[in-house]
Amino acid sequence: QVQLVESGGGLVQAGGSLRLSCAASGDTIGISGMGWYRQTPGLERELVASIVKTNGRDTYYTESVKGRFTISRDNAWNMLYLQMDRLLPEDTGVYYCNAAYYTTEFWGQGTQVTVSK
Repeated sequence: QVQLVESGGGLVQAGGSLRLSCAASGDTIGISGMGWYRQTPGLERELVASIVKTNGRDTYYTESVKGRFTISRDNAWNMLYLQMDRLLPEDTGVYYCNAAYYTTEFWGQGTQVTVSK
């Protein structure tokens, strides 16, 4: 079992920055990868960025955030971060931390990010 707790969301003006954090606890050794998802009303939850554990370097970014967001983690995979720069109003949503754990996955409770024009 893995527990995930997000923090760092808030209200920011367009062009600003936020850094999201996700604290992982429990059997973090069993985590094979982690990621950040975003959900906006009326839309499906989408993968924003992810990082795999095999080498700790392979990352994925959805096209709309490339060059603006950076995903990172600590060496022990206890913390996951999402540095979000040059934020746009369309980045608004609830951001969820996700951990792939053997054949299942775990989710945090989400943190709201609101970007005003």
